[in-house]
Amino acid sequence: MHAAAGGVGSAAVQLGKAAGATVIGVVGGPEKARVARELGCDLVIDRHGEDIVAKVKEATGGRGADVVYDPVGGDAYAKSVKCVAFEGRIVVVGFASGSIPSPGLNHALVKNYSIVGLHWGLYNTMDPAAVLACHQELTKLAAEGAVRPLVSERVAMKDAADAVQRVADGTTTGRVVVVPEGAAR
Repeated sequence: MHAAAGGVGSAAVQLGKAAGATVIGVVGGPEKARVARELGCDLVIDRHGEDIVAKVKEATGGRGADVVYDPVGGDAYAKSVKCVAFEGRIVVVGFASGSIPSPGLNHALVKNYSIVGLHWGLYNTMDPAAVLACHQELTKLAAEGAVRPLVSERVAMKDAADAVQRVADGTTTGRVVVVPEGAAR
């Protein structure tokens, strides 16, 4: 799971754990590694100093990951295809790196894995009932304490531009919430 300490990644870690999965989280730096461990990752890999592919292969006995969650694209995707298991799935959620990969479909054929795109917003149009069902399940998991959104900080509206830039730079963890003027913090 790439970006395991980010806003969406932290939710994905918790959902994976709630589903009973062994979660391997990939992060960028020691602070993000700490956050990923606290979220419940079974193994945390710091992409700045560790070999993602070797660590995933080692942790899975050479098999590779059954599901790879990738909101990053670019180099993260390139590493994903090297450590996805036979009949595994790579779930493409976004391209936070700014680089959209061009998958080699011959590689997917040879390793027999699936590449699945997930555009959540499209469900509002194509399958609104799925949105409602997911909302109900997430609400249930939150009520049970199985998932808790990670809000790392709250900032005033006047500081929103700086906060958005830090999110874009990849220096934040979890969600950064912009609080309207006059609202309780």
